[in-house]
Amino acid sequence: MSRRFVTLDVFTGQRFTGNPLAVVLDSAGLDTDGMQTIAKEFNLSETVFVEPPTDPHHRADIRIFTPARELPFAGHPTVGTAVLLALLDQKGEKGAVAFGLKEKVGIVPCAVEVESDVKGRARFRLPRLPSTWGEGKEASDCAWALGLDPTEIGFERHIPSRHSAGVAYDLIPVASLDALARSRPQGEAFEKVFSDSDHPAAYVYTRVPGATGHRFRARMFGFGLGVAEDPATGSAAAAFAGALMQCEPLGDGEHNIVIEQGVEMGRPSEIALQMVIEHGALVSAEIGGHAVMVSRGELLG
Repeated sequence: MSRRFVTLDVFTGQRFTGNPLAVVLDSAGLDTDGMQTIAKEFNLSETVFVEPPTDPHHRADIRIFTPARELPFAGHPTVGTAVLLALLDQKGEKGAVAFGLKEKVGIVPCAVEVESDVKGRARFRLPRLPSTWGEGKEASDCAWALGLDPTEIGFERHIPSRHSAGVAYDLIPVASLDALARSRPQGEAFEKVFSDSDHPAAYVYTRVPGATGHRFRARMFGFGLGVAEDPATGSAAAAFAGALMQCEPLGDGEHNIVIEQGVEMGRPSEIALQMVIEHGALVSAEIGGHAVMVSRGELLG
């Protein structure tokens, strides 16, 4: 059977920027191996397969694959799929809709604002708040893995850390935008330093100087996920909330963080991270961004 698919650019409102995503709308009869094969064929950082909801209270069940493996949760597939399903449901009519998407990590509540027949903005609440999964690596090891000087690892209170909100990352702060631009995984050194993860993935970030509010720029090197570098990584932004709780002097209240990513790749993206802190603890977090349709077609049976 043929299967409809749509591609979107996510965490951007402009085509040919942001993070590309493929969404296969007709997944009936596909097993895990079949989905993985199709994800390899698209060769994007993630491909989503939409299935009918197992619970009628939710909009759909979705499965998310990189070219190398299935993920329990990911941000840009959640935003892109939520926008696409809202566009299909609204048939181009502007307005707000809300629904749940069931992912391997659990139910992800989504809210979407349809802005045109091809574009919208979605936000979702993290189904799992970030937690640490180990001690951050030594600065010297991070520098060796990324081709930097040890003095360029860390800034202000920020030190290397390890957090996960469904997908585990090494979060590595660097001292400047220049150091971020020069960061490059160093082959065997990268593998050795992060080999105690079953999917080595480094989220390298720094503060944007002179910006208003909390604005950061990041890069994500995900060789263990089958992605050399990702233009926008929502699951890493979710984990980043854990690093901010550990290293950033945030007080109680609502905090809005903007994360730039993909700049060095020529695919600029912007991720909105909202954190709510009560009595010194993170109680909720949301991730949001735009998505725009790029193409539609069918996979031949």
